[in-house]
Amino acid sequence: MKEMTVVVVGGGYAGINAVKAIQDTWKGRPAHIVLIDKEPYHLRKVLLFKPAVSQTDIAIPLKTIFPAGVEFLQGTVVSVQGSAKMIHYVDKGGKELSLAYDVLVLAVGSVARRAEPEQGGIALSDVAAAETIRNTWQQNMRLAVLEKRPEERQRLLTIAVAGAGISGIETASELAFSMRQEAQHLGIAPHEVTVYLLNAQNRLFTEGPVKMARKLEQALLDGGVTVLHGTKAIREQDGKLSLSTGRTLAVGLCIWALGLLPNPALRQMGLPLTTHGQLVVDESYRVAGAPFVYSIGDCARIVDPASGQADRMTCKEASRQAARLSKIILADLDGTQSPVHKSCMDFYCVGLGPERAIVWTRQWGVDIILTGKLGWKLRQFTWNIASMIK
Repeated sequence: MKEMTVVVVGGGYAGINAVKAIQDTWKGRPAHIVLIDKEPYHLRKVLLFKPAVSQTDIAIPLKTIFPAGVEFLQGTVVSVQGSAKMIHYVDKGGKELSLAYDVLVLAVGSVARRAEPEQGGIALSDVAAAETIRNTWQQNMRLAVLEKRPEERQRLLTIAVAGAGISGIETASELAFSMRQEAQHLGIAPHEVTVYLLNAQNRLFTEGPVKMARKLEQALLDGGVTVLHGTKAIREQDGKLSLSTGRTLAVGLCIWALGLLPNPALRQMGLPLTTHGQLVVDESYRVAGAPFVYSIGDCARIVDPASGQADRMTCKEASRQAARLSKIILADLDGTQSPVHKSCMDFYCVGLGPERAIVWTRQWGVDIILTGKLGWKLRQFTWNIASMIK
């Protein structure tokens, strides 16, 4: 049996789970698996708030995840020639190279949505930005110790997180906890620390029931986070944050947590995209017009053919898609009936600071909400399983 060259582009959640699924499913079928990413590590992007509050390493070397059976290439794919089964990429030294494949999996993920430069603030977009956020609020707190003017002291102790999705909620929660701890260390009363969470919607967690949103907001309030509903950040300049409501907040720091966009690198690959910038795929993750090219994760628009529901851009969806993808590719190679996409069950975990979390799922038409130690353990489990940490 001929050895197949399987190239997986992207070392994020979808990419590493795709490689693992292919290794597990293709036992007995010879395959040369190549994993390409611009970095030599897998970044646990859902934990970007961690280095924003403390010195934390959220990168795992790809060779640690796959100690054997996978060839690594550090580089950036710039185009795909579907008819020739060839990709072109630029390696870490800037050299342009080509690589032939039998099967190609595009899992290049997403990037953080950023505010415009003139809007000020810092987007929680990568580790460098997270570290800048940490250095800023810590410096502000040290300055607050010496500040004699009450209004300026309060400004230095105030943070606004713009964007109330799960990332924004978890970031605000972690910051409130860490800033209160630091306040005690510096001799500042913890209640002087103010963290606002700006929510453009009229309530939190529109993906689930109102009672979950209420519990979530109360948990945030208990942890030191004040939610402002129906409110968008417009611009931060010189410590003043303009809001869509006409109000102005005096802040030491504005953090943008505005969600995700498909990786813009897709636009130069020569493959069909939706207006939103995701790859066009069918119900079995096949990229339109490109034989044996597949895509999963945030970079693909994947729709459940039964419900018409599109998958969200989360690591939960990516790992499920990866498991199904390995079976789809085998079926296509063998000319047999391939599986089709099916949406995940409703299941959401939200971290609320160290050892605090809330979980919601719906089973048999019943809403189930978990908190306490069980909620926290489930949140840790979801973070770890996405990065294949046991």
